[in-house]
Amino acid sequence: DQAALVDALRKKKIAGAALDVFGEGSAPPPPLPEDSPLYDVFEEFDNVILTPHIGWQRLEARQRVVDMCGDNLAKFARGEPMNINME
Repeated sequence: DQAALVDALRKKKIAGAALDVFGEGSAPPPPLPEDSPLYDVFEEFDNVILTPHIGWQRLEARQRVVDMCGDNLAKFARGEPMNINME
């Protein structure tokens, strides 16, 4: 509820907001409408961060995913417990 978030920021009910995924639906979500109140708050306050759904795409984050997959494959091959639920 964008209006409720904007209201909470303006009334200082929350300290700030960081939104990695904005829009509706699955990745990639559509952009915010041009008249979204979140753009007003973004320019009004310095404690609001808006990014498209790319926050996880840093090289370090992707490397962690690759490392975890490799570790899980190696553990699976050895018959050891993995970092996933196989049920």
